[in-house]
Amino acid sequence: MSAYVKGGVMHASNRSEATTPFYDASIRFAKAFNNKLAFKLNASYLAAKDWQATDTRDQSFGLGADNALYPGFDRTPATNPNYNGVNMYGDENSSNVSLASFRPVFAQFMQLPAAQLNAIDPRLTQIVNGIKAISAGTGLPASTIINGILLPDQLVARTGYAERDLVDYRTKSLKLSGALHYRLSDKVEAIVQANWGLGTTVYTSSDRYYIKDFTLGQYKLELKGDHFFVRAYTTQERSGDAYAAGILASYINEAWKPSVNSAALASSWYPQYAFTYGGGALQLFSQALQAALAAGQTPQAAYAAAQSAVSANAGLLNGVARSTADAGRLQPGTAEFNAVADRVKGNPIPQGARFLDRTNLYHAEGMYNFKKLLDPKIAEVLVGGNYRVYDLNSGGTLFLQKPGGSEYNIREWGGYVQAVRSFADVFKLTGSIRYDKNENFKGQWSPRLSGVLTLAKTHNIRASYQTGFRIPTTQNQYISLASPVSLLLGGLQVVRDAYNLNSYADQLYAYDDTYLSNTSDRSKWNKIRLTEFKPERVLTYEVGYKGMIAEKLLIDAYYYNSVFQNYIGGLVFINPDNPKTLGAGGPLTVSSPYNYEKNIRYQGFGLGLDYLLPKGFIISGNVSNTTLNAGGVGLFDGKRNRNVLDDGFKVGFNTPKYRYNASVAKRISARSNWGFAVTYRYQDAFNWIELLLPARARTADNNPQILIPAYGTLDAQVSLKITSVKSILKLGASNLLNKAYTTAWGNPQIGGMYYVSLSFDELLH
Repeated sequence: MSAYVKGGVMHASNRSEATTPFYDASIRFAKAFNNKLAFKLNASYLAAKDWQATDTRDQSFGLGADNALYPGFDRTPATNPNYNGVNMYGDENSSNVSLASFRPVFAQFMQLPAAQLNAIDPRLTQIVNGIKAISAGTGLPASTIINGILLPDQLVARTGYAERDLVDYRTKSLKLSGALHYRLSDKVEAIVQANWGLGTTVYTSSDRYYIKDFTLGQYKLELKGDHFFVRAYTTQERSGDAYAAGILASYINEAWKPSVNSAALASSWYPQYAFTYGGGALQLFSQALQAALAAGQTPQAAYAAAQSAVSANAGLLNGVARSTADAGRLQPGTAEFNAVADRVKGNPIPQGARFLDRTNLYHAEGMYNFKKLLDPKIAEVLVGGNYRVYDLNSGGTLFLQKPGGSEYNIREWGGYVQAVRSFADVFKLTGSIRYDKNENFKGQWSPRLSGVLTLAKTHNIRASYQTGFRIPTTQNQYISLASPVSLLLGGLQVVRDAYNLNSYADQLYAYDDTYLSNTSDRSKWNKIRLTEFKPERVLTYEVGYKGMIAEKLLIDAYYYNSVFQNYIGGLVFINPDNPKTLGAGGPLTVSSPYNYEKNIRYQGFGLGLDYLLPKGFIISGNVSNTTLNAGGVGLFDGKRNRNVLDDGFKVGFNTPKYRYNASVAKRISARSNWGFAVTYRYQDAFNWIELLLPARARTADNNPQILIPAYGTLDAQVSLKITSVKSILKLGASNLLNKAYTTAWGNPQIGGMYYVSLSFDELLH
């Protein structure tokens, strides 16, 4: 039997409660009977308040390059109407609405009688009369006044909610496992094993997801001998009470006040914003125009002066418009907010924010070693195969449904053969070839060849050529996730057909900087095309060395060079005439995976050193390099990896160029009951890009500013073996200096953890 208990505190200054405790405990028990039957049981439990994501920087890049605030992240809704905070949700640009999108509506208002205008919104009568008066006084068409003064081509986002107001950071994890082993003979063993876990946490994917009481079970049967194994297992996933925080925030906004309701414009958020902005702009313009004319300016100069006055007060106009549209907004912590949030959480996507996932995986595999039939001195030959089924089941909240309401299964199968030949214990040659087939894609061949040369028994030189592939994930294949802001669609043809994308293939436009700068001029938009969706492939050459010098210094070094084919990137577009991709206020952004058709090359190296000192002391260090061959970035220069290739393609490389570790440690040994370890870890700053970043954040010019800062952490631990109770006591800290850092865009800030633990093992001496 063995047991483990650990407790301590977590601290980060950005948390709502900076310092909180955490607890972690586990126990293991195993027993054998008559050298035939044995079992083992494991249980563990962890509870804590998790790290919090509180980044409020504006990631919209919604202002022009000539603005002094551009391209900084210090904007707020007061300085950028299109504000989109990193960990603020519901402020995504709902349905891509700009003030300019209401120009056709105002043109219709100009034709309506006063009584009808008053019925819609009493403010409209004054606005329409004011437009007519200025038009009559200046000789300008009403459309010029509407387009140039009242409704600029300016994107506006709704007011969002902070992540901490939408999720519960209390996290827990319970894990249970058990296995029964029975020896059928000296060389054949049967195993029945079960693993089950329950947890609550917040994690990052295509949104920030809160999952409460999700469960994951894996159950396995296996028969293995000294030259074969056959096993089958199933993984059963249940999402529990889970919801997407971004969708929750959007639906809270919509439940309180819809973005655009054509049947009740006056009570809709965007019309209220537009009417208030337009009315204020018109009043400012009229006053400035009259003052300029009274001062003796020409009509042309007076008009320009009035336009400048409106532009100078755009911040004030937007502020008044937002506060008017937000009047009575649901406030976090109130009974009204909680009631609406609970209702949205309880309704499955697309009617609410809850997602259901009861997906099951079924897998069977086997391997046979021919060593009893073929002398291993000639060659050691292995063959194997596998069959796998993904049984998708999300109740339509994540995956595409068939016409009958059920979801798709995905079947995969494959096989391999491997041969190993050793030459006088000096050179070992390994070759293999594998074939895999997924029912949605063409079959994949994966040959591999490697060799290891051993000199003086302690120096190993290796070289290999490997090929591999990655079948697109189940979500990449079949996701069909709708929100008030966007559609996430899988890359398979059946998904595209379900949303009529092929029927409207000539009207697919990139949701990029060009579109955002010309939302009302389709002639300037960039067309895109959808291509066949394929698995990714990689071809890698590697050379390396691992050896021991003077029984003191262990060296491990390597270099690799890889070619990536069919890289799966993200495509964001609109399909404005397709009824299935339209929202209440216009076209929804559609996000879908697709393949880059050119090769992507990357390379890297690593070096690790471990030096043994007297009395059990060890000094260690390692460095690793990963370099994407793009934008003139070289293997050894100081440039960061780029996420935008030379031809403009956005690749989610999201990898620091360098990582370093250095440590000094002393091991507990038979002669010493104490030990310690001090480790410093460092990684470079790197750029981040992903499918759901705002379009302007993903452009070649802007993306270098989406930066994950470099960070270094110091970990330390002291250990004491207490032989009398067969235990080891540890006192330590992760991120001892408590320098907050984050590992990805939108992720929580990680602070310091300080702990004490006690491990018991009845076999400890």
